[in-house]
Amino acid sequence: MPSTDATDDALRLDQHLCFSLQAASRAFSGVYRVLLKELGLTYPQYLVMVVLWEHRELSVKQLGEHLRLDSGTLSPLVKRLEAAGLVRRERSAHDERSVHVHLTEEGAALRERALLVPRRIAAATGIGLDEVRDLRARLDRLTTALDAAALAEVPDLG
Repeated sequence: MPSTDATDDALRLDQHLCFSLQAASRAFSGVYRVLLKELGLTYPQYLVMVVLWEHRELSVKQLGEHLRLDSGTLSPLVKRLEAAGLVRRERSAHDERSVHVHLTEEGAALRERALLVPRRIAAATGIGLDEVRDLRARLDRLTTALDAAALAEVPDLG
């Protein structure tokens, strides 16, 4: 029999912010999957390309910092993009351990076709630009707070 105690309500699935975020992320992934199929990219590959369209060239380490990904996750993505002819990897002349990722001409040209993706995603959300900006700012604050909490002991609320 379900409990009606207010403290037990906190354990209801619909009360978990993390679940709402996960559900929204999965829904976004579904829309992106359809849109990115036209570009021949997966969502993680698209994010790599978005960062490179902004910066043209970055080290794998810098790319990982922008995307919040470790090199073990990022390296296979970059290798697949390189095999597709969209980027090229090059060891740094100054530091053999550092690998730089550069857009190819084909990768840079793909940007023009990708310009419609953010507009189509915005339309799919059904919310206005001001709401999107507000939501993104709130999520950025949430991420910062959670990053800090992960580095420190999570406070006991009980």
